Amino acid sequence: MTLSTPNTPGTPSTFSIAGEYRVTRLGFGAMRLPTGPGPDRDAAIAVARRAVELGVTLIDTAHMYGWGANEELLAEALHPYPDDLLITTKVGVIRSDGPEGWAYDARPESLREQVEQGLRRLRTERVGLLQLHRIDPKVPVAEQIGALRELQQEGKIRHIGLSEVTTAQLAEARQTAEIASVQNRYNLLAREHEPVVDACEAAGIAFLPWRPVAVAAPGPESALDAIAAELGATAPQVLLAWLLARSPVVLPIPGTGSVVHLEENLAAADLRLTESQRQRLDRMSVPA
Repeated sequence: MTLSTPNTPGTPSTFSIAGEYRVTRLGFGAMRLPTGPGPDRDAAIAVARRAVELGVTLIDTAHMYGWGANEELLAEALHPYPDDLLITTKVGVIRSDGPEGWAYDARPESLREQVEQGLRRLRTERVGLLQLHRIDPKVPVAEQIGALRELQQEGKIRHIGLSEVTTAQLAEARQTAEIASVQNRYNLLAREHEPVVDACEAAGIAFLPWRPVAVAAPGPESALDAIAAELGATAPQVLLAWLLARSPVVLPIPGTGSVVHLEENLAAADLRLTESQRQRLDRMSVPA
């Protein structure tokens, strides 16, 4: 399998985050990897290693994923890391006794502690891309981004990213620090962040859509299934191909705990959508 074939003619297969980290545009989201002991953990380690074997150079994790256990799993699987591998993690959400089990916490002192913990778990002295998991509504944006900028100046963060932000929040954050990436929920049928994708493309900012293929089953007569049949592909592969064709800054990060599913996802890099197929898919959902 190769990840070098463009999705459509003229569509690049790689993207340079912040002009520094050139990554394959199909990454891997590690959230679904089991972190408990036993055979499931062994299988999770095998999936992470297989992703790298297949050429993935962007892996996404977060403090919130198992409250550090996901980061530790990736370190066990992949450390020492290949020179071309970028592992991005996220901070700004902590465990809580509340009904949701988590809470926003992007106070500067808390962000510093979360980053320090992440560095220890990932067994590294610097995070190449550190994303703010959520904007904390209780803390001024400038204070949150300013705290990350200080950690960047200290060499503990190379680049700063955001997650689940609006165009206004992105613009506000960019007044305090350079923003290298945005990670929002976005897929063919969940396109409320269309303006954010456009803003990222205009600024050359990487856009990492999470839950890229989690859409309602559209039924056997849909354009999605028809196009999948035309291409000899699966519906999830078509959804990933649509994202790759949407903008050169879009870097999908599909996640799975299965090697078979991983290989299926990555094969989407080889799909070529015609302009007609793209238009038929576009008509399935009108941006909010």
